[in-house]
Amino acid sequence: MDSVAQNYQDSFGNYRIAVAKPVSLAATGNAVAVLPLLSGGLSNNGQIILRRITVANPSNTAGGTVPSMALGNISILTSSDGNTSNAVASAQLLGNVTGAGTYQDLTLASVTLTNTVTANALFVVVNTAVANSSVTVSVFGDVVNF
Repeated sequence: MDSVAQNYQDSFGNYRIAVAKPVSLAATGNAVAVLPLLSGGLSNNGQIILRRITVANPSNTAGGTVPSMALGNISILTSSDGNTSNAVASAQLLGNVTGAGTYQDLTLASVTLTNTVTANALFVVVNTAVANSSVTVSVFGDVVNF
C-alpha cells in the first residue's frame, strides 16, 4: 500500500504550490515579493492550473494593532516588470483584510480560468500601499507537469 509521502504534488488536487511571507504592503512597486512555484522546482515544460490565491495573516510591521488593509490594492503577475497583460489576478482591493484573523481569496484573471501557467514564479505587485503592513500570499493549484 502506498503512503501519501511517496506521492508527488501532481497526485493531489488543490495543493499549495507557492507561498511568500511576509509580503510588505508598505510601499508600491513591481515584484515586491516572488512566489516561486513548487519552491523553484517547476521545470521549463512544467504546467500549473491555478485554483486560488489567498491573502492572509495580516500584521503590523511596526507592532501594535493590525491595520485595515481594505484600501490596499495588489496584483499577481507572471512577470516581474509590472506588465498587466501577464496578470493571473488583476489589480484588486483587499477589502476583506480588515484586521487580525481576516483573509481574502483573490479573483483570478479570466485567462487563468482556462489556461495553464507555465512561468516558474509569480510576482506580487503592490498598486496601493498600506503603511506598516504585511501579509502572507499563498497560491493553490494543481500540478499538470513538473
